[in-house]
Amino acid sequence: MVGIPNADEHPSRANKSHNKELLSMQSLQSLDELESLATKNLNKKAWSFNYAAAGDSISKELDQEVYRSILLRPRVLVNVKECDLSTTIIGQRVGLPIFVSPMAMARLAHPAGEAGISAACGVFGAMHIISNNASMSPEEIVGGATPEQVFGFQLYIQTDRAESEAVLARINKLPAIKCIVLTVDEPVPGKHELGPRGIEPYNDMQTEILSPPEESSPSSTDVRVAVPSVSGPASDAEWETTLQWIAKHTSLPIIIKGIQTHEDAQIAATYAPRVKGIILSNHGGRVLDTAPPAIHTLLEIRKYCPEVREKLEVMVDGGIRRGTDVVKALCLGARAVGIGRAVFWGLGAGGVAGVERTLQSSPTPSLTVIKNGFGAEITGLDFFNGVIDEEYRFLEDAVKKVGA
Repeated sequence: MVGIPNADEHPSRANKSHNKELLSMQSLQSLDELESLATKNLNKKAWSFNYAAAGDSISKELDQEVYRSILLRPRVLVNVKECDLSTTIIGQRVGLPIFVSPMAMARLAHPAGEAGISAACGVFGAMHIISNNASMSPEEIVGGATPEQVFGFQLYIQTDRAESEAVLARINKLPAIKCIVLTVDEPVPGKHELGPRGIEPYNDMQTEILSPPEESSPSSTDVRVAVPSVSGPASDAEWETTLQWIAKHTSLPIIIKGIQTHEDAQIAATYAPRVKGIILSNHGGRVLDTAPPAIHTLLEIRKYCPEVREKLEVMVDGGIRRGTDVVKALCLGARAVGIGRAVFWGLGAGGVAGVERTLQSSPTPSLTVIKNGFGAEITGLDFFNGVIDEEYRFLEDAVKKVGA
């Protein structure tokens, strides 16, 4: 897949209403603008659900700030006439090195919900990881997908393993789902807060004069998890027993999401090839405040156990706001990057068209960055040519290990 698809050229644009929404979205130039419009459109419950994080939102803020502290080191006079952003994730061809991280309760943002996210992903060939706590069933979400679309399914292990076994049995019947994304960073529910400013960002935006889409849909106030858990998340899950148990109930490859230290990355690598990849993530700062940004964990892996990247595909999520952020993560060795909150904001801003604009707002600048500073293929990005050495060493020194 070469270049970036133009959303206006996609065959489904025969729908005039969708065309209007697309035109509205095209005027928004950044994820910040999409978030502002979503904040204007959403009710307080939906906005709070997506905006909230754990504690004082330190990890949530660091997720974004860490990318600003990394400088790019451009190279010139390289042929960049054609750039290809396609790649593979655990052997599956995708159109972008960007995937949609599992986002719960998408119908809070827009009635199109997770199926709308799937439709937008189909335009760009982006991988969509379906949340275990989605507001639509897995069957509904993949039902309208194109044959080549790639999905993962997030799995939280439940206290009553029979609940998770029943979910896996359903997933095994859906060929579009290519992997299980085992989320391991929330053994007990996190405590979500709105941070130091509380509800102020929402109230402030209600006084702003914005131009929402003409036919935007209000977020639903009666949204529930489509596949609810009765017993709740398992707090007794351990490496060996959990991975053995999963292997008994599905043959799908496993990606472990929520790795936050190089030590756990090393342990995950010992379970290759059954485990195909890891996603470095602090759950968007929603579980344990002051947990490290994914990029810090990636730097730990580079320094202390670089062999992990030879055994597993290492991905990151959290804090991605610009195309430059995507490129920096790739330069440091990430296979792909995930976006979560931004997709919810896109959905709230303009439904499917808003998610399309969200996805377009990340890879299009990435393509520009690559052409202006690197080379013709994602796989050709060189770590040390991409990130200034002095800055890299500074960030390495900034990674502090707490505890044993």
